Amino acid sequence: MDKAVVGVIGAGRIGELHMNNLKRNPDVRLKMVSDLYADYLHEWFQTSGVEEITTNYEDILEDEEINTIFICSPTSTHADLIKKAADKKKHIFCEKPISFSEDETLEAYERVKQGGVIFQIGFNRRFDKNFSEMRSRVSDQKIGDMHILKITSRDPNPPHPDYIQSSGGLFMDMSIHDFDMARYLSGSEIVEVSARGANLVDPAIGEKGDIDTAVITLTFENGALGVIDNSREAVYGYDQRIEVFGNSGALVADNETSTNLKYYHNQTVEADLPLHFFLERYNDSFIVETNQFINCILEGREASVSFKDGIMAQRIAQACQESLDTQRPVKVNREIG
Repeated sequence: MDKAVVGVIGAGRIGELHMNNLKRNPDVRLKMVSDLYADYLHEWFQTSGVEEITTNYEDILEDEEINTIFICSPTSTHADLIKKAADKKKHIFCEKPISFSEDETLEAYERVKQGGVIFQIGFNRRFDKNFSEMRSRVSDQKIGDMHILKITSRDPNPPHPDYIQSSGGLFMDMSIHDFDMARYLSGSEIVEVSARGANLVDPAIGEKGDIDTAVITLTFENGALGVIDNSREAVYGYDQRIEVFGNSGALVADNETSTNLKYYHNQTVEADLPLHFFLERYNDSFIVETNQFINCILEGREASVSFKDGIMAQRIAQACQESLDTQRPVKVNREIG
């Protein structure tokens, strides 16, 4: 295959981000984008770098030139689009999560296997230079045996309450990245979770049936322990920190800031705030994520972030919700056919 001919389903914030990265890749021909509001995007389309725009995603599925699809539409559409794309023998990149339903996700998984296509789930944080280096050093036993993993992940602002109803909740929408990072960095499966949550940021989120603050404890198959803390609002910026502690040392990935300068004077020490949100903090990781997926397609090899990784992160999120509801630890199902 000389080029990946790509169609993008969904031209919202994340879809536009992927399109911007795809059109910079010389091995990509960005042929078509579909969006329900395409009729209102004509001005954007003129400078988008996309050859065609449509309101009907079926146009992408039926286009014989398109061999690769990026699914950037709402989560409720993912499983159906995955199945249809796999049936058309198109390689698939899908944003997280795969779905809100175990049955729907497993059905899509079987169709991808039957279709024999390359699939990658959008866990971009694995491609962050700090976290990938941390994973490499953990694997090389630089800290010995891992004992404790700590992940802090806090958004700068809460989403609009209307978003909550379609998000799947904090665990599925936000913490799911942290669950994947925990599996990725530890190299071990999560066997049990215990989750506690509260509404401390916005009462309207609670009225929609969700939480905005959470602490999650993890038990890994290798015996290590983990702690994740999440908040929908950190007034100082996008707070993304990880520590891995072992019997031979520790590794710490701190927040990214616009500069690493510190100003010392006679009253205090000042430093830059963390970068504001995920588009700034993880910009480079999105680029690497996209380019590596395209390379997998051109070289005919499996993606490094698989459908199984999507299944496991989704199951951990669902187990956390069950733990929150029951106020008990919950085992995580690790069996995948």
